[in-house]
Amino acid sequence: MEEVQIVVAHSQRATLRVGDVFLKVDGDPAHADIEVRAMAMAPVPTPAILWCEPPVLAIAAAPGTALGLLGEPSSASPAAWAAAGAAIRSLHEAPVPPWPGRSLDDVTAELDRECEWLFANQVLPTEVIRRNREIAEVALRPWKPVFIHGDLQITHVFVDGDEVTGVIDWSEAAPGDAMFDLAILTLGHEECLDDLLAGYGSDVDRDVIRAWRSLRSLVASHWLIEHGFNPDEPGCEFDVLRSRMQEPGAI
Repeated sequence: MEEVQIVVAHSQRATLRVGDVFLKVDGDPAHADIEVRAMAMAPVPTPAILWCEPPVLAIAAAPGTALGLLGEPSSASPAAWAAAGAAIRSLHEAPVPPWPGRSLDDVTAELDRECEWLFANQVLPTEVIRRNREIAEVALRPWKPVFIHGDLQITHVFVDGDEVTGVIDWSEAAPGDAMFDLAILTLGHEECLDDLLAGYGSDVDRDVIRAWRSLRSLVASHWLIEHGFNPDEPGCEFDVLRSRMQEPGAI
C-alpha cells in the first residue's frame, strides 16, 4: 500500500502525494480549470494531467528535484538557473492567456490593505513596513501583460542536472508583469538572479524585480500567518523585508 503524504494543507487547498501521483483538492473549482488550461498552453515542461474531477485534480510527479528551498542555499548549478531563465522567457513570449489577470488597481488596493493590517497588528517594526512600502511603489506602474506563472516559487521549478524537467502549480497563471515571475523565483535567493538572467536575457528592470519582492512579502505575510505558515522562518518573507533596512538609503 502506498503511503499518503500531506504536501500542503490549509483551509483553501490541500495537496496529497500517493506514490508518483499528486492529488490537489481545491474548494474553488476555477483554480483547477485555470491550472489545466495553463499547462496545456505553456511552452515549458509541465507534469502530466492524469484526471480532473472537481474538486480534485490528479497530476503526475515532476521528475528531478526542486530548484531550491526558501531559507536554504540553492544546490542547483548556475546552468540550471540559466535553463530556468530560458524556460521563463519562452513562457513570457507565448500567447497571453484569454482570461483576465490582476490589474494595477487591484495590486495597489491589496498592498494598501495588507500594509494597514501589518501596521495595526505590529507583526514587524513600523520602519520596516514603511521602508518596504516605499520600495514596492516602483512596481506600481503600467506593464505590458505577458503569460506569467503567477506563483513561481523556487519549489515550483524542477530540474535534473542542468535541465528544467517540470514547472508545477499553475492555478495563478494569467496575464501579468514579467518582472513579477522573476522576482518570486528569486525571493530569498537574490544571489541567483544573474544566473537566471543568463538564460532569460538582460532586458529587465532590476529595480522593479526588487520592488516586487518587497511587495509580495508585504501582501503575503497576513495570509501565511492566518493559514498556519511562518513568514519569519530564516530566508522567508520577514527576512526579505528586514534586509531592506541594511541597504543604502534605509532609515
